[in-house]
Amino acid sequence: MTEDPTATFRVEAGELLDQVEQGLLDLGHRLGDMALVNAVFRGLHTLKGSGAMFGFDALAAFTHHCESAFDRVRKGEVPATAELVSVILSARDHMAALVDGAAPQAEGDAILARLAAAVEAARGGGAPADAAPAGAQQGVRLFFRLPADAMANGTNPLMLLDELRELGEAEVRVRTDTLPPLGALVPNECHLGWDVTLRGDITREAIEDVFIFVMDDMTLEIAPLDDAAPAGVVPVAETPPATTIAAVAPVAAPAIVASASVSPAVENVRVPADRLDALMDRVGELVIAQSRLSQLANNRHDLLLRSVTEDIERLSGELRDTMMVLRMVPVSSLFGRFRRLIHDLARDTGKAIELQTSGETTEVDKTVIERLFDPLVHIIRNSCDHGLESPADRIAAGKSETGLVRLSAHQAGGEVLITIVDDGRGIDRERVRAKGEANGLIEPGQQIADDELLGLIFHPGFSTAAQVTNLSGRGVGMDVVKRTIESLRGAINVASEPGKGSTITLRIPLTLAIIEGLLVRVGESRYVIPLSAVEECLELSLEDDLRSRGRSLITLRDRLVPFVRLRDLFSTGTRPDPHQKIVVVATGRERVGLVVDQIIGNHQTVIKSLSAFHRGVGSFSGATILGDGNVALILDVAQLVAMAQPREETLRAAS
Repeated sequence: MTEDPTATFRVEAGELLDQVEQGLLDLGHRLGDMALVNAVFRGLHTLKGSGAMFGFDALAAFTHHCESAFDRVRKGEVPATAELVSVILSARDHMAALVDGAAPQAEGDAILARLAAAVEAARGGGAPADAAPAGAQQGVRLFFRLPADAMANGTNPLMLLDELRELGEAEVRVRTDTLPPLGALVPNECHLGWDVTLRGDITREAIEDVFIFVMDDMTLEIAPLDDAAPAGVVPVAETPPATTIAAVAPVAAPAIVASASVSPAVENVRVPADRLDALMDRVGELVIAQSRLSQLANNRHDLLLRSVTEDIERLSGELRDTMMVLRMVPVSSLFGRFRRLIHDLARDTGKAIELQTSGETTEVDKTVIERLFDPLVHIIRNSCDHGLESPADRIAAGKSETGLVRLSAHQAGGEVLITIVDDGRGIDRERVRAKGEANGLIEPGQQIADDELLGLIFHPGFSTAAQVTNLSGRGVGMDVVKRTIESLRGAINVASEPGKGSTITLRIPLTLAIIEGLLVRVGESRYVIPLSAVEECLELSLEDDLRSRGRSLITLRDRLVPFVRLRDLFSTGTRPDPHQKIVVVATGRERVGLVVDQIIGNHQTVIKSLSAFHRGVGSFSGATILGDGNVALILDVAQLVAMAQPREETLRAAS
């Protein structure tokens, strides 16, 4: 099936806009960094050209104005200012709307008016518009060498030379000193360099414009014609004859070949996400089929069948692991999106806010990444709006004027821990308690653990804000956070210290496709418990079971732990086994025991979604197909722990 070119452009345009946004955010902190100015200019220039090529004329026309503004900054006619960066960020959002085809004309006109005003204001403090361009010369001598993969990436050196000839009278000499021997030559790699002498009134900026799309990876040295030649440039009059160059070239060849073997060019292929999802489904079906084959082989005494089964098990395991790696993406793709959010929140709240990130290389399943964005937005907005103080209050409290929000991620077993820390005022526990009592969540004066008190902020409609703002205060954001994290089979932990800030930790599974599970039997049915939630397994003898009737409580290392009899919860109608087992599971700091009849063992669990009819059953988060073709339900540990909490609170009160 042929892919729609317009859809391809929209994907690439989104990537370009993200690059422009990151460049602008960096530029906002380093206004004099010309490398960032050039990077933003190149992004805008590419977007304009690609948009015109694919028929997005409105996008090309609008982007042209932004490109022209940055071109003036690049040439030194206008200095970069915070207002100019802010306007281009707004323009970037309008460009994204133009790519999607839903951008009002009036909004674009207003942005262009702000852009013109920002450029004029910046020009008042910069170089005059009619000043002569810096670096104008009567001639230049330059040397350039393209990266080896330039031609493979679509760059034609002859076209670059033609563009240089358009700047003025040109003399060109080719350099072949790094050309490898014929036997080691790769036809689509570029190993040539060029010495070019240009005569006329030519600026350095005009020359750099020729190489704008390869500037980051190439070698380019420019010197005035009346100066000494730049390093690596052989003056035209002193250029050795071709025969001499040919004789010398083989001497340098081994170094070129060696470097190519050390760092070969990396090729990337763009694959639609839905194709990866379809492939993951097929791999899951293969794992299920392999499990069935292994079960059949174990029931027969055929050594050849067992040998083939072991090979298939090994290959399917390697394929599963490879597929899981393909779906993993670094959290940097998620964290990077919050730089713009912090920039906008600082502007809207009038606070100075700094974002620090760490652990960006930690990888998580792409589906998890997509679903984490909204919860993190709500948490960061609350941290900036409610947690961080105003600059005056921070100075009065002996803190720096700039508030800090820190995002970090690291892997712990089969989970990823994402931590959001702010150095603000912390959570006011008295206000939380008062609001909880007013909402009927807790009884007046009721003794409650600190983590349970802080957990009240996740209840629907709960807010301690004195007034509602356009950022937060309606009591819906943190409820969304809790529901989303629990739907990911994750957990949330909140810690706060008055006057020093708050820490929110999200525990998220690495993947939602295939997990390690503990297969157990309750009555005649089998269930899967996510192995990442299992802490330990104990034996519950018949005597202990009878002794605990009416209490459902065990003492585990001097701590009371409630347990739930799954046989009673699921109404199996069967008698308990003589030697039942307790599987102790945990979410965050809460623990509960699950009483099962038998622990079967570890199981590679391919997660299948429940039907709409069964989705409302709170005890299960999904299902899987076992090797014998039967279905095993996956237990929702968070829901089971929540069911046991009221019982634990009653027992604590009684004791």
